[in-house]
Amino acid sequence: MKKLFALIAAIIPAVAMAAGGGNIHLDEHRTDLHDTASLQRGAQTYMNYCMGCHSLEHARYNRIARDLDIPEELMMDNLVFDTDKKFGALATIAMQTEDSKKWFGATPPDLTLVARVRRPDWLYTYLRSFYEDPSRPWGVNNVVFKDVGMPHVLADLQGRQLKGTAPVAVGFDTLTGQEITEEHEGVLYLEEQGSLSPEEYDKLVYDLVNFMVYVAEPIAVERERLGWWVLLFLAIFFIPVYMLNKEYWRDIK
Repeated sequence: MKKLFALIAAIIPAVAMAAGGGNIHLDEHRTDLHDTASLQRGAQTYMNYCMGCHSLEHARYNRIARDLDIPEELMMDNLVFDTDKKFGALATIAMQTEDSKKWFGATPPDLTLVARVRRPDWLYTYLRSFYEDPSRPWGVNNVVFKDVGMPHVLADLQGRQLKGTAPVAVGFDTLTGQEITEEHEGVLYLEEQGSLSPEEYDKLVYDLVNFMVYVAEPIAVERERLGWWVLLFLAIFFIPVYMLNKEYWRDIK
C-alpha cells in the first residue's frame, strides 16, 4: 500500500507540471537501455543540471552505479554532490518544499517516474523546445509545455532559441538541385549557438532522456533478459506436456 501511495504521489505533481502539448508533433526518441555509455553520459548531465531541483527519490546511488558500470569512488566523487550522502542513499535533494514554492511558484516534481508518466518522445522534444519569451518570469517558454514554470537550465549548452517566422524546407527542386522553402510562423530557430552544436545538443538530450527512461524502470533490461529464458523454458516444457496430453487421451475415444 505504501508503494502505491508513493507511486501516486510521484505521478500527480509530474502530470501537473508536465501538462500541455497534446497536439504538438513529438520527435522520436529511440531509447537504447543497452547503451551503457549513453546512460553514463545521461547520468552525468542529470546530476549536474537537473539534480539541484528535481530529486530521484525512488532511486539509490549504488543501484545506479551498479547498473551503469560506474565505480563507487567515481560515483561518489563526481556524481554525488551532497557530502553527507552514503553510497546506498536515495537520490533526494536538500531543497525545501517551502523554498521551492516561493522560488518557482510550484514545487519541482520528483522525476524518477516521469519517463513512464510522459513518453520518452515527449521528454526529448520538450528539452529541445525552449525559446526566449520576455513575458515569462524566467524569460523562456516552451512549445510542448506552454507557460512552463522552470528556467531553461541547458540554455548555455543549446544557445538562444527564438520562436518566429523562419524558412522551412517543404520540398526539393529536381531541376535546380535546390531546396524549396516557405516562410512559416511559430517556428523555432537558433539565433545564437551555445557551447554545443545543434547536433551535439540533441545527442546530450538523447542521453539524458535515455537515463531518465532507465531510472523509471531499472529492472527493464534484466526483465527482458529473463523473458527470453522464460520463453525458452516454455518452449522446452511444451514437449513433455504435449506428449503427456497425447498419452492421456490416447485410449479415450
